[in-house]
Amino acid sequence: MPINKLLIANRGEIAVRIIRAARDLGIRTVQVYSSADAQSLAVELADEAVEIGPPQAAKSYLKVDAILEAARQSGADAIHPGYGFLAENAEFADAVEAAGVAFVGPSGDTIRAMGDKATARRAAKNAGVPTVPGSDGLLEDLSEARAIAEAIGFPVMIKATAGGGGRGIRVAETAVEFEQLASQAAAEAKAAFGDGGLYLEKVIERARHIEVQILGDGQRFVHCFERECSLQRRRQKVWEEAPAAVLAPDTREQLCASAVALAKSVDYRGAGTIEYLYDDVTGAFYFIEMNTRIQVEHPVTEQITGIDLVAEMIRIAAGEPLSLRQSDISISGHAIEVRINAEDPANGFMPFPGVVADLRVPGGPGVRFDHMLYSGYQIPPFYDSLLGKLIVSGETREHAIARLKRAASELQTDGLKTTTPLFLALAEDEELLRGQVHTRWLEPWLETNAEKLSKPLTLAEGDAAS
Repeated sequence: MPINKLLIANRGEIAVRIIRAARDLGIRTVQVYSSADAQSLAVELADEAVEIGPPQAAKSYLKVDAILEAARQSGADAIHPGYGFLAENAEFADAVEAAGVAFVGPSGDTIRAMGDKATARRAAKNAGVPTVPGSDGLLEDLSEARAIAEAIGFPVMIKATAGGGGRGIRVAETAVEFEQLASQAAAEAKAAFGDGGLYLEKVIERARHIEVQILGDGQRFVHCFERECSLQRRRQKVWEEAPAAVLAPDTREQLCASAVALAKSVDYRGAGTIEYLYDDVTGAFYFIEMNTRIQVEHPVTEQITGIDLVAEMIRIAAGEPLSLRQSDISISGHAIEVRINAEDPANGFMPFPGVVADLRVPGGPGVRFDHMLYSGYQIPPFYDSLLGKLIVSGETREHAIARLKRAASELQTDGLKTTTPLFLALAEDEELLRGQVHTRWLEPWLETNAEKLSKPLTLAEGDAAS
């Protein structure tokens, strides 16, 4: 059915991004907001806005009844969940559809199947996609878990089946610490997600995190190539690139084909991301999980393919067949995204909510800044610290990094401490420039390069790029 009015069940930069995609499609928008977000950019840009509760997410952005009532009152015929909050909540997707409103994403059944990481591993195996050695499903008890860990060999990663954002994950180096860490992972996941189920994976020592963007309409499926997200702090991505420079063409073809096979096996509808670990030593890749939503890092894929992924999601939710064939999609150049957070990297990445005293947004060729900011805006202290994403593209990876330095130097957010100095320092690192990174690379780098993170930011220090 056609979508005439889209409700955005999210906030921040992703809400702004969805509003702009909808407007490009001629669709009116409704922005829900907590009382803390009454002055947000998304509220200002949307055609309509509905307050749904107080600042606490549990009483606003996670309150299903309030969101559905906002849809009813406003006459919205579709809801886009963005990422985080209710984006991968199967019961929310079911409730939206039951209310006669289109959910911009896969069905609740698909979210259940692929959102549970142990179930998703089984689905991947059934689709012929290689998985990391580990438990076949959820662990029944600690004695079984310890036996499997000893069989596959330490170190092992203990992972919560309902985890996300780095929570519910522990790495056990020895059998001695295994039991304590397993209990911690289960407790953390139970508190955060209401599910303490665990499974095990073998730790790949020099793993790269590579993910494939897919689109499907339930009958036809394509990939939009891959992204590398190996630069992580506390298992949170901070710097993403597309394509992954490390992949040989035949490996890229196999990796992307496996992602399409998995999407097809679950009749996937919408945009999704299939995540892998790539063994830098052997060249093997292994499925780890699927995210049944738009990713924070989706812009780098848009930059190298020219595809508006959010618009494609909306069209699919409206019942339109997938407009793209695999032969239509190709890679052009290289793109990098860095996450600009309201955090002080020189002070242990302490959150730094405040007022944006002045804002200067970078521009020029190959530069995009997806954000939620304006001069005078008070950053609420209640939510994730992400302010925006600085995305650059160039003909080559080297060209993109030069543009990143130039654009990061131009970005000015007076009144706030942000992670911008981190990316200026990283862009000068020789190992990173050579692409010699992995998922465990950044945290030791931070320990040995702490002095670089307090360096004053001036425009003159940025390298210009054409």
